This record gives sequence, C-alpha cells and structure tokens, in this order.
Amino acid sequence: MPDFSLEQNYVGPVAGVDEVGRGPWAGPVVTCAVILDRETFPADLAAQLDDSKKLSDKKREALFEPIKQNAEAFCIAEATVEEIDEHNILAATMLAMKRAVEGLSVTPAAVLVDGNRRPDLAMPLETVVKGDSRSLSIAAASILAKVTRDRMMAELAQEFPHYAWERNAGYGTKAHQAGLAGHGVTIHHRRSFAPIAKLLAE
Repeated sequence: MPDFSLEQNYVGPVAGVDEVGRGPWAGPVVTCAVILDRETFPADLAAQLDDSKKLSDKKREALFEPIKQNAEAFCIAEATVEEIDEHNILAATMLAMKRAVEGLSVTPAAVLVDGNRRPDLAMPLETVVKGDSRSLSIAAASILAKVTRDRMMAELAQEFPHYAWERNAGYGTKAHQAGLAGHGVTIHHRRSFAPIAKLLAE
C-alpha cells in the first residue's frame, strides 16, 4: 500500500504526478499533480488510497472530492488529441505532466513521477516505477486523473454515442471497434495510432 516514505526523503512540499489515457484510441491524455501535507492528511483517507487501477469506479468516485478537499494543492492538465498526433503519445504525456506541475498553486520542492520517464521540469525529480502503489501523492494523482478522464469520455459519449466511450474510456474494445466500422473516425480519435491510421488509409 502507498505511504509517505518517498515524500519524506525531501524537505518541503512534494508533488506526486501521474497520467491516465496513454493507451486509448480516442480522447486526450490527462495528468494530475497533487501535493499532500504529510502532517495533516487524514490517516483514514490515506488508508483508502491505492493505484487507481486497483480501485472500483465507485470507490474512485467516492475518493475524488475528499482528495481534492484535503490536498494542499492539485492541478489537473491534459494534452489534446491534436497534440498527441503532432508530438506522439509519450511527448504529449510529458507535456501534460509539465502543465500539471506548473499549474500548482504551491511550488513543490520536489516531484515524484509515476513511471520511468522524466518530464522537463526545473526542480528535483524522481521517477518511481509503480509509483501509484508506493507513494500516497502519486496514488492521489492517479485517482484524480482517472476520474476526470472517465468523466470526460462519458461526456463525449453523449455526443458520439456509437463507440461506448462511457464504458471503455476510448480503449479499443470490441464495442469501440464496431462503432468505428459502422460510423467511422471522429475528431476525437488519435489519427497517429495504428488502428485509426489503418482505417483512414482504407
């Protein structure tokens, strides 16, 4: 379970950063940076946090507002489909992470980033593989990013109802593939992704 052991290696506020949505065929990639006060963050809330992928939709939704209310600072940012297609998904993700950290109302003394890639930030930065299972700050960021993106995709699904985005969040499920076969590519699809590029080339 995540705790504050990594954060305690630094003096001052530490931001945890995570992303969601690198794999889907549609929609933006969403990132979040969160600073938690290690002295005042409620222990009962900390005990509920984990890698967002290990939590149910209902549990993530239930944690969303309490995390925001108890965070010292947080910022949710994104890179658009156009930016993903222009730069590639990894570069777009790093750009969105940079935006999230730079959008914080509190300047962090250090940043913990989930994964093994380093966004371009001018402060001490540590990459943490499986960080959302190790760091409470990263776990909090993963939950805020996941809930935000899922809500975004559910909203887009109301406008584009044939792709089941409210259920698959833009991933290439059978329902999504059936929607593409029957209704084609939308403005929200990532044209640089191989399955979409293949459809456009046919």
